[in-house]
Amino acid sequence: MRSLLITGFGPFPGMPVNPSAALARRLAASPHLTRALGGAPRLRILTTAYGAIVSELTPALTEDPGAVLMIGVAGRSRQVRVEVRALNRASRLFPDASGRIAARLALDPEGPALRRAGAVAVKAGALLRRRGLPAGLSRDAGRYLCNASYFRALAQPVPVLFLHIPRPPRSGARAWEAGLAAAFAEVARLLALEGRRSGG
Repeated sequence: MRSLLITGFGPFPGMPVNPSAALARRLAASPHLTRALGGAPRLRILTTAYGAIVSELTPALTEDPGAVLMIGVAGRSRQVRVEVRALNRASRLFPDASGRIAARLALDPEGPALRRAGAVAVKAGALLRRRGLPAGLSRDAGRYLCNASYFRALAQPVPVLFLHIPRPPRSGARAWEAGLAAAFAEVARLLALEGRRSGG
């Protein structure tokens, strides 16, 4: 049985502690999720730099996961954003954590204009709302590393989903993270099930 890959991100300018990394680690270490999946998920905390797509994300994807759950932070959002697509476009305005800007506007000059997550995004959004989380579908994963990494991962022939989380609240952050982890574990199970149905 192919494993589930969970990714989060390291710090970047304006976000010295990235909550997506803590949440991804919590999910990957969850005994409950491991039992539900029939095996431990694999974890990759990505450096928030364009070079990490080649040096960190691509090697993780070539290990042939059965599904991929990606987590990032959207500092201005007030709800979980279920990203339904990624664009073949980078921003040349904002540098990454290494201080570099994207080398070109198109992430993949020979690739499609966009890639979509498909029906699994709609299912995940409904699942999160049933769990009591404020969550909505989003058509804009940004022009930064979240979009770029998502575009790369969506090229894989397995279920892939990117979830953007808000900044943690100033009080009650532990309970907030625990609630997210429980709901995201259900999304992880959904992705793994979809992967098995599709031959993963």
